Amino acid sequence: MRHRSLLFAAASAAAIWAGAATAQTSVSASGEANVEELVVTGTRTIGRSRLDTLAPVDVIGAEAISRQGASTELAQALANLTPALDFPRPAITDGTDHVRPATLRGLAPDQTLVLVNGMRGHVSALVAVNGSIGRGSTAFDLNTIPTVTVDRVEVLRDGASAQYGADAIAGVMNIRLREAASGGGATYTYGVYNTTVRTARGKRDAKDGVTQSFAAWQGFGLGDGGFLTVSGEYVKRNATNRSDYADRVALPLYNPGRIIGRYGDPKVESYTVFANAGLPLNDTWSVYGFAGYQHRDTNAAATARAYNNANNVAAVYPGGFLPQIETEIKDITVQGGIKGEAAGWNVDLSANYGKNELDYTVVNSINASYGAASPHTFKAGSLEYSQWIVDLNLSRTFDVGLVEPLNVAGGLEYRDESFGIGAGEPSSYTVGPDPTKAGVSQGFPGFRPANEVDVSRHNYAVYVDLEGKLTEKFGFDVAGRYEDYSDFGGKGTGKLALRYDFNDAFALRGAVSTGFKAPALQQQYFTYTSTNNVLVGTTFQLIEVGTFPVSSPVARALGAKPLEPETSVNYSLGVVYRAGAFELTVDAYQIDLENRIVLSENLPNTNT
Repeated sequence: MRHRSLLFAAASAAAIWAGAATAQTSVSASGEANVEELVVTGTRTIGRSRLDTLAPVDVIGAEAISRQGASTELAQALANLTPALDFPRPAITDGTDHVRPATLRGLAPDQTLVLVNGMRGHVSALVAVNGSIGRGSTAFDLNTIPTVTVDRVEVLRDGASAQYGADAIAGVMNIRLREAASGGGATYTYGVYNTTVRTARGKRDAKDGVTQSFAAWQGFGLGDGGFLTVSGEYVKRNATNRSDYADRVALPLYNPGRIIGRYGDPKVESYTVFANAGLPLNDTWSVYGFAGYQHRDTNAAATARAYNNANNVAAVYPGGFLPQIETEIKDITVQGGIKGEAAGWNVDLSANYGKNELDYTVVNSINASYGAASPHTFKAGSLEYSQWIVDLNLSRTFDVGLVEPLNVAGGLEYRDESFGIGAGEPSSYTVGPDPTKAGVSQGFPGFRPANEVDVSRHNYAVYVDLEGKLTEKFGFDVAGRYEDYSDFGGKGTGKLALRYDFNDAFALRGAVSTGFKAPALQQQYFTYTSTNNVLVGTTFQLIEVGTFPVSSPVARALGAKPLEPETSVNYSLGVVYRAGAFELTVDAYQIDLENRIVLSENLPNTNT
């Protein structure tokens, strides 16, 4: 047999431009507030309100989130509330069906930095492939945090790499957890889709996607003036299906109105628990921390195999079959720290650990090369990502002769990351006695031993942030940051933001900043290969198809080069207007990107 190679390689694309404008209005006829006033994201000056910031910040409270009818998905609720955030719902895209990424300001999912209680959250182990949104990226999974746990979410719609580090090209989302020393609540929700599905071959009524969830939280007093807030959620959601009818011309043996595929939301069952705590030690020092765990089981469909599919085994599936991909996702995060005042400085020292595991199982499938002896269920392998962070943040004000004291902030950060791929069982990727049939678990071939990796890296960062006012009406923020990675070296970023308040009602604000995103470990080392049998001329040939890292011999033979950090220049200009209960903000932006990391197209090996 001849062997040919096809390559999906991570590549650096240049000169990508994204631009847009957003406008927001907020009118409260009843006086009821859905948005919290004071913010901590985008500014390190205590007491800033969301309308006083030098960059646009959306602040979304728990009450507003709970009213969205999307209590099982934080990402969907936030997408309903802020126009800058989008939460696509891809289907038949392998792992991205199970870990759906959100996008901010039209950029890739991995160009938004997500903080939890002000500290960098860990991303998912998954790399988005196939035709999913954010193809080639890896991002934070917002749905690992239940809505019942959230007090508010602050969305900084501005480049912020100089303030918060790599990945903040599109902006920053800071999820603030609920803090309560007393009180509590519980919520049960039930929902179902009752939909008219219109397709190319007709329409039908569908009543599916039944969703039930139970969520509760309880606050407890802790010591003298402390708090412990415990929350949890259980979700069970059935799958939805918006597939078309089977083609009666190509598949005449199927009865009229037969639906063989499944295109829609996956089936999900999950439980999540969180605990958030804080305790004063004395008048100036306190300790704090939180911990969370989620276990999620999902089931999504792959492309249906009809009865006459070349890789169907009619003795096993006489009417064809629908392969299904199941994942078991485990996500854990733990943070702890101490903060207080020393020598006139506000000091915050913390440590954080996060881990995400994803195990694949393929069910209702077959390795056709084994014929009727093939298993129908396959363990297809696993992905794992973990992160350790230690952060030291300092801030204080200095009287330097300006109209108000200059706020000076700075800090250090150490981060250690690791990524691993585990192989599936041999029957999920090996060729059996019949070499004319596909030698993989159909729907999702298993990871091979050759795909296994266990890699790690670390980086150090230092930053400084100066914020103040030149006059009573003219404010400024200047920030700079330098990071050094063990695998590709160092990178510096900077930001300048200005604001001028013409009067109490009208202000003009703008910013320019540079940003960067380091190539993720997943982007550097993710590898996935499968052997397909393709009819070439009059004979079948084994063709190896895969996603290879740019460092692999296969990728280098096809011209791949080492990845470089993505870089950006972010420009924004906006106005703020308020009159009584009426508020209006309009912010336009332009983001220039270089060295965007993406998956390449299918590249054939022309040397065979």
